[in-house]
Amino acid sequence: MKFNRTGSLFLAIVLFILGNNEVKAQRAPTHWANDGYQYYKTTGGEITVYDTRDTSKKTVWISTAMLTPKGGKPIGVKRFTISDDGKKVLINTNTKKVWRYDTRGDYWVFDTGTQKLWQIGKNLPGSSLMFAKLSPDGSKAAYVSGHNIYVEDLANGAVKQLTTDGSTRLINGTFDWAYEEEFGCRDGFRWSPDSRNIAYWQIDATKIKSYYMLNTTDSIYPFVVPVEYPVAGENPSSAKIGIVDVNSAATKWIDLPGDPIQHYIPRMEWTLNPNEIILEQENRAQTESRIFVGNISNGTAHVIHEEKSDTWLDGKERWNNGDPIGWEWINKGKDFLWVSEKDGWKHIYKISREGKETLITKGDYDIINLSLIDEAGGYIYFTASPDNATQKYLYKIKLAGGKAERVSPADQPGTHGYDISPNGKVALHNFNNSYTPPVTEVVTLPEHKHIGGKVIVLNKDAKNKPEFFKVKTADGIEMDGWMMKPTNFDPNKKYPVLFTVYSEPAGQTVTDTWGAGRNGLYVGSMADDGYIYMSVEGRGAPAPKGTKWRKAIYKNIGIVNVRDQAMAAKEIIKWPFVDSTRIAVHGWSGGGSTTLNLMFQYPDVYKTGIAVAAVGDQLTYDNIYQERYMGVPVDDAGRAPFIKGSPITYAKNLRGNLLYIHGTGDDNVHYKNAEELIDELVKYNRQFQLMSYPNRTHGIFEGPGTSLHLHTLFTQYLKEHCPPGGR
Repeated sequence: MKFNRTGSLFLAIVLFILGNNEVKAQRAPTHWANDGYQYYKTTGGEITVYDTRDTSKKTVWISTAMLTPKGGKPIGVKRFTISDDGKKVLINTNTKKVWRYDTRGDYWVFDTGTQKLWQIGKNLPGSSLMFAKLSPDGSKAAYVSGHNIYVEDLANGAVKQLTTDGSTRLINGTFDWAYEEEFGCRDGFRWSPDSRNIAYWQIDATKIKSYYMLNTTDSIYPFVVPVEYPVAGENPSSAKIGIVDVNSAATKWIDLPGDPIQHYIPRMEWTLNPNEIILEQENRAQTESRIFVGNISNGTAHVIHEEKSDTWLDGKERWNNGDPIGWEWINKGKDFLWVSEKDGWKHIYKISREGKETLITKGDYDIINLSLIDEAGGYIYFTASPDNATQKYLYKIKLAGGKAERVSPADQPGTHGYDISPNGKVALHNFNNSYTPPVTEVVTLPEHKHIGGKVIVLNKDAKNKPEFFKVKTADGIEMDGWMMKPTNFDPNKKYPVLFTVYSEPAGQTVTDTWGAGRNGLYVGSMADDGYIYMSVEGRGAPAPKGTKWRKAIYKNIGIVNVRDQAMAAKEIIKWPFVDSTRIAVHGWSGGGSTTLNLMFQYPDVYKTGIAVAAVGDQLTYDNIYQERYMGVPVDDAGRAPFIKGSPITYAKNLRGNLLYIHGTGDDNVHYKNAEELIDELVKYNRQFQLMSYPNRTHGIFEGPGTSLHLHTLFTQYLKEHCPPGGR
């Protein structure tokens, strides 16, 4: 029901719909040099060094010639990592997609001293290596291929297979579909600090039922594509943590309490001690979290921290820009930082190895992301927006706590992002707002002084920029919104309104960002054609407005969020320039579900709807996501909220114009949802229009002409059933 948050396919699609073509689904990390001022970047097939102190200066570090094997062509650099001593570079190339991202490929090593370039894992199938990483001492590389873990000696090329039981359903060192999609877990193994052991996940999906997708386009005879996919109410895969000795290839398992099938392990890392790992275990309902420290010598584990919630507990990917990797150690490993909403706001806590807790960011505001721990400088940098939930700014606070100080300039309202150097002295700062396209500069910290890149100039005189507003519903809920008015707006006329919706916990639509007010699915200009384009954000969206706001949707997806949208629309319809007879709504994925529910539950408000890739029946969606927000449906009482919030429950109420779009090869929201919806609409003789895109996935972009066809269909249907222009 949502797009993945890691690298954020949700964000990619939403911003594409909103007109932001800058977004990318998967960004490579910035590789900062040890001095903290220089960084490495791929440029034109070469690896280049940039200096933040002189942004006009860049030096080719590894040239195309250096990246050319003897007698071959230059290898393309998709991404790379550098050893701690800077002497070896691990290069990923020839990548292939695994569901969302290109996490399979080939790997090469370049030695910066000897200038030698060679391929690792070359005797394994091409483009089969996953998550290759150098050992901390730089002597070896480990990688996954065929669901098994291998280690390779970089000096002599000797390869050792560390696990041998891997299969498509017994997964070592990476994850199954659900873990990847819902926890952002992809890379499933970690080198020990002393390079002697590797800790890894083993996911047992042997009892997970397959969803069989039918491919009818890629051969004369159709064939089945099975995906292990645990729907809500079905048991998840079991997970356990093993420690494999690199020399002996012997694995010891960490002994954790509880049924491994009824628990998740969304995080695991080494402590600073090479004899210990630390991990988080959540119960299946994701309402309880326990942090364990495990001893690798004897496999024992003990709890050092516990937390429970009446709703759900967000994982690290929610406060680390979609990345669950890493542990935030301070004080030489005696303490670590943690984020919790236990006091009603999302705050940073310090937790000791003994479990003692200290609140650092105290106050009635949410942190959004943890940006950097500058332990040497004594500060934590984080993003927040206490006064405007549509924006984002950088703050700093002392490690000991106190009052947070805003670092982002007061004269730059909008959305700020930072890639901060590990030394905390400089940052790559990107800024945009609804009327200023994305700009990147280099700044010093904490002064925020510009030292390079483009100077940020607000485009205050931009024409046709969206207007932000607040609307209070009959339920007393005040919601943020934006609207883009027609180009030649006449306040004495009435205009049609198209709402764009999402309204689930995976992302916001009302943000002060470039692209707000623009519809990337529309061919032409909605403003020029005479539409008001609008979005309002209700409860359940992950806006920095407090826990109560975000978690009001618990066991209420399809109810609370849908009512908030409809009640806001009822207020907006009262505005003198809004034509209540021409109200349309559209959304994709979870937004498609919201669109259907609005059309079915509030047919008196919404006259036209365009829903794409929607979950029609919540009991068909994956268990990690749907059970997190709706509970575990183990009996009739548990299934009741799922049924109450599902669009198919209300399909018989359709009165307006509905266009439903879905890809038959969607592995995320399966095409079964479309067919269940079709059956209900047919049962009650509710007429609608259907567009099925053969073998297209959740994003519906594959194949020549697909995007243009979809956009044209969207535009023509809207114009036909919700005509543009003032009246």
